Amino acid sequence: MALPGASGYRTPDVPPTPTEIMANITYIDPDGTVRTVDGELGSTVMETAIKNNVPGIEAECGGACACATCHVYVDDAWRAIVGDPSPMEEDMLDFGYDVKPSSRLSCQIKITAELEGLIVRIPERQA
Repeated sequence: MALPGASGYRTPDVPPTPTEIMANITYIDPDGTVRTVDGELGSTVMETAIKNNVPGIEAECGGACACATCHVYVDDAWRAIVGDPSPMEEDMLDFGYDVKPSSRLSCQIKITAELEGLIVRIPERQA
């Protein structure tokens, strides 16, 4: 039995546009080379780097927060939005090279629409 006023017509699901499912992430190499790539919402900054062949992100543990080979420096303008590392991430950062207050493991940064334009710098080397 149909509800009064209901036509029974269902609007088909409209797939999101690329801008609704992507966020631009900028990676800056130690030498200053800038690479801006699209990251899928819900993926991580590390996964996006690997998928786009960004050099300097090794990700030896595959994103399990079990190493420090995807270490990045979050640009100061983005630190509050990205947030602080979890206690487990802080433990792993102890193994990182040249850890700074802006250090994060890129495997622990989930890409959301709020991170559109995120800038991260890659350290000289990974741990």
